[in-house]
Amino acid sequence: MSEGIEKHTRSVTPWRLRLRARLRRPLSFYLTALLSAAIVPSFIFSVIILKRSTDEQERVVTSLLKASTGSVTRVVERDIDGMLTTLKVLSTDSTVEASRLEAFYQRASSALAGTDSNLLVIDRAHNQLFNTRVPFGAQLAKASDPTSIEGAFTKGEPLISNVFFGKTAQKWVYNVYLPILTPQGNNDYLLTLTQDASSMTKAVNRDVLSPGWNAALIDGAGNVIASSVADMPVGKPFFMSIVPALRVGIGEAVHDGVEYRTVTEFSLLTGWKVIAWAKSSDVDAPALWSYVWLSLGGLLFAGIAIAGSAAIARFLAQGVKLLAKDAHLLGQGRPIAPRKHIIAEIETVSTALSDASQARRKAENEIRFLMREVAHRSKNQLTVIQSMLNQSFGAAESRVDFAETFRKRIAGLARSTDLMIANAAQGVDFHELAQNQLQPFVPDDPERVRLSGPPVRLDAQVSQTLGMALHELATNATKYGALANGRGVVDLRWSISEGAFLIVWKETGADIAADAPAPRKGFGTMVLERMLGMALDAKLERIMHPDGIEWRVRISEEKLNANLSA
Repeated sequence: MSEGIEKHTRSVTPWRLRLRARLRRPLSFYLTALLSAAIVPSFIFSVIILKRSTDEQERVVTSLLKASTGSVTRVVERDIDGMLTTLKVLSTDSTVEASRLEAFYQRASSALAGTDSNLLVIDRAHNQLFNTRVPFGAQLAKASDPTSIEGAFTKGEPLISNVFFGKTAQKWVYNVYLPILTPQGNNDYLLTLTQDASSMTKAVNRDVLSPGWNAALIDGAGNVIASSVADMPVGKPFFMSIVPALRVGIGEAVHDGVEYRTVTEFSLLTGWKVIAWAKSSDVDAPALWSYVWLSLGGLLFAGIAIAGSAAIARFLAQGVKLLAKDAHLLGQGRPIAPRKHIIAEIETVSTALSDASQARRKAENEIRFLMREVAHRSKNQLTVIQSMLNQSFGAAESRVDFAETFRKRIAGLARSTDLMIANAAQGVDFHELAQNQLQPFVPDDPERVRLSGPPVRLDAQVSQTLGMALHELATNATKYGALANGRGVVDLRWSISEGAFLIVWKETGADIAADAPAPRKGFGTMVLERMLGMALDAKLERIMHPDGIEWRVRISEEKLNANLSA
């Protein structure tokens, strides 16, 4: 066996040996590797899914912000467009004349009552002819937005101003200018609607924005008109000076070392911009925290898994050590008790080792018993052979006759021994024993030898004795009885009744002369009368019929398998 192992070791290539040596690790290492193989791909997959989810959320938020800034732009343009419509309606009033300004003032005041707008009439000298913020005829200074006024007069079309500080209102305001023609056909006046910049605060309300985002309405000069940030000064440049240079859409900016995300929308009607912004750190915070929690959760679960694998490995290692100890005991032939273990498979192996220990002890006991049995049976066989020798020698008429008779008896004994060895544990079936012993004597017509009876298992010693008896009966039948002619019949029947095994050997059709002397007792008769009677306590009865002999043998049922039940 060791030679085979050495050959197998030599047949393994060196690189495989090196690989096995490098892969030799504790059980905890492979359990941890297994858990890592299960956790790491799941973690990577979760990161990918989270990244896709955050990207998608960012796209959704950006789309919402673009929609929000677009909505703010439309609100602003709708208000400005409403102001232009109001101016156009007022410009059609017939009282728009220098001589009827008071009447026009009254009509305009009534029309604008309840609104946030006020009407001004400005001439080319930038004088305010009236302003509905104050009573008609009040002393008014020149208009506060000369640049836009000159632009409106020059272009001769409506113009929306930037935010400026109104001297009359004493507030930050913006104006919408509309040049009008006098009855003489000269555009010497501007109808102007003015509104406080604070009126635009509703357009950039924080409620329309995503969390963490702010918005501001910026005029063409980059000054703040309105903002969702309460403390952001109106009329001052937006705090990110580069914003006016940004293109429309999504962008990024840096101010005082802080990174911002921006979304910009431009109004063609007003020339103003709506800007939404948020710190990049605030925008990225939810995704960052998601990654942090995912990482912490992954580390926590990995720690729990590794701790669990270490505990399992410890339990397994403890169980393996106990199994190794049991295996050592098994090698020594010592008894092993099954162990209880929390790992079912280890408990199964422990039970198997315990069963193997018991099986080994049983096998060793059987071997010792068989050795004793072999010695006992060898002595018995030697005694039987010696008796066969004596009887054969005494009955033989010549050396040839002695040799042939002795050889056949030894062959019959050998057949019984073969059956005994082949069926040592289960016992020898009597039908099989009878077939085996009578087979050499069966004539060409097999119907002349009949066997009938129920299945009966015999002890080895009983089968050997009965086999010799059947052999001698068949030998006598062949020489002197029913099988000595061409018509005789041997009928062998057996049964079990009333706690006894009954065997009936009956010969019919034998050639027996009426005046023939009583047959002498040969070896077969000695076997039946002495060995069966003495060894098995059998009750024998011999009956002579006119055409053959009949033997009746009764054996106690306990003797049939005494050793089998031991």
